[in-house]
Amino acid sequence: MIHSFRILLRLIAIGRTLARHDALAVVEELRLAPGLMWLVRWPARRQVEGRPGQKLARALIELGPVFIKLGQFLSTRADLLGEAMAEDLARLQDRLPPFAAIEARATIEAELDQTIEALFASFDEAPISAASISQVHFAVAKPEDGAPLGTAGREVAVKVLRPGIERAFERDLAVFYWLAQLAERTQPRLRRFKPVAVVREFEEIAGIEMDLSMEAAAASELADNFAGDSSYSTPVIDWRRTSRRVLTMGRIAGIRIDDREALLAAGLDLTEVLTNAAEIFFNQVFRDGFFHGDQHPGNMFVDPHGNIVAVDFGIMGRLDQQTRTFLADMLLAQLARDYRRLAEVHVEAGYLPPGESLEVFAQALRAVSEPIFDRPLEEISFARLLARLLRLSEAFNMPVQPQLLLLQKNMMMAEGVSRSLDSTLNTWTLAQPLIEDWMRATRGPEARIRRAAEDLTGALERLPGLVGKVEAAAETLNAQGLRVHPDSLEALKQPANGQSWHIHALWLAVAVLGLGLFVAM
Repeated sequence: MIHSFRILLRLIAIGRTLARHDALAVVEELRLAPGLMWLVRWPARRQVEGRPGQKLARALIELGPVFIKLGQFLSTRADLLGEAMAEDLARLQDRLPPFAAIEARATIEAELDQTIEALFASFDEAPISAASISQVHFAVAKPEDGAPLGTAGREVAVKVLRPGIERAFERDLAVFYWLAQLAERTQPRLRRFKPVAVVREFEEIAGIEMDLSMEAAAASELADNFAGDSSYSTPVIDWRRTSRRVLTMGRIAGIRIDDREALLAAGLDLTEVLTNAAEIFFNQVFRDGFFHGDQHPGNMFVDPHGNIVAVDFGIMGRLDQQTRTFLADMLLAQLARDYRRLAEVHVEAGYLPPGESLEVFAQALRAVSEPIFDRPLEEISFARLLARLLRLSEAFNMPVQPQLLLLQKNMMMAEGVSRSLDSTLNTWTLAQPLIEDWMRATRGPEARIRRAAEDLTGALERLPGLVGKVEAAAETLNAQGLRVHPDSLEALKQPANGQSWHIHALWLAVAVLGLGLFVAM
C-alpha cells in the first residue's frame, strides 16, 4: 500500500512537470490513466512554443537524471514515438549542474580505498563536464611505484558517478514498470511493443551505464578490436584507479568531428576524415558486431593526423552473426530491387509473423524503397530508409528489434555529421569497398564453401563420440539379449584398409574446398 501510494505521488509530480511544459500529449495518446492525466493537466494547462519532442525534452531535463537517460533511450525508439519526436529527443542535452567536488573526492576515496593525494599528483576541483549520471575531473596520476625519480605523472580524466543516482534510478524505475504493466493490461494495441520488456531493456542499459567498470571494459574491448589500426583509438584505461563508481582513463585531445572550421584550419582533408569515420563505423558494426552506441559529435574527436578518438562508452551495441548476415542479405536484395527476396529475408530471420502475406509485405517494401532510387545520392538517407523499413513492423505485427533501432539511431548521427562537413557526400558510399569485400567474404561462393567445410569438420569431430555411443548402445542391447555382430561394430570404426575412414573424408573435404576456391577465383 505504501509502495503504491509513493508511486501515485511520483506520478502526480511527473504529470505536473509534463503539463507545465505542455508535454503531456505523448502520454495522453497512450490513453493511460486518463483521470490522472486530466487531474495534473487542468490546473497547470499552458501553451508552450516548440515541437512536441522539444517540449518533452525540456520536461525530462527538469525531471532529472533518470528521465534524461530515459529520453536518450527513447530516442532510439522511433517505432514508439515517431521519427520527429525521436529526433528531437536525440538532441537532448545531457548537461546538469555539477555536484560538489568534496562529494567527488569522497566517492573516489571510498571506492579506491586511498586518499586523493595517494592516487593523484594533482586533482582539478572544478569538473570539465557534468552529465546526468556522472561528471568528469582532470587530474594527473602519480607515477607508478619504481618509476625513476623525476618521472612525470600521466594526465588523466576521472569520471565519478553522481551521489544517490542509484537510489533515484530505483525509485523512478518502479514508476516505469507500473506504467508498463498498466499499458499491457489495458491497451491491447500496445502489447506488440512489449512495454515491460522495453522498461527491462532500459533498466539493463542504464544499469550498465551506472557501472563504470563496465564502461572501462567496453573501451578496452573496442581498443582490442582496433589493435594495430591507428585510425581509431580509445583512451587508455587506468585499471588501478577504476571501480564501479570511478573510471580513470588517459586524457585525449582533438577537434570535435562536427567542427568544420577547426578541422579545415588544422589542414585536415574532410573527405579523408569522413571516409575514415565511415570505415570505422562499418568495421564496428559488420566486422566486429560491437559498436559505440552513442556516436554523437560530442563523443567523437579528430586528432592532428585525421584519426578518430572516441570517448563515453556507456551505451554499446552488439549484433550477432545471424543479425549481421540478415543485414547483408537485406542490403543485397535492396540493391537488386528484389522486393520478394527482401521479404523472404525477413521471413528467414523470423521477423515476419506466420499468417502475414509475403506478397503484400513485398509490396509494402517496394512502396518504401522505390522512391529513393531516382534521387541524387547526396539526398538519400539510408538511416531514414532503415527507419521506414522498421516502421513497417507495426502494420505487419512484427516484433521490434532493439539492436536495429540502436543501429539506426547511430546511422542518423553519422549522416548528420557527414552532411555538416560536406553536404555533397553520402557517408555510406565512402565505405562501399569495405561493404563489397565483407559481403563477398560472408555471402559469396568462398563463404559458402568455407561454411560447408566448417560444418563438415564439426561433423567429423563429433564422429568419435558418435561411435562411442554406438558401442555403448550395442553393449546395452547385448546385455538385454539382442546381439550385434562384432564385425559390424568394427566396420563402423575401421575400414578394411586399416586407416580411420574419417581421415579419408577429411582429405576429400580438403580436395572439394580446393576445387571450389579454384572455381571461385
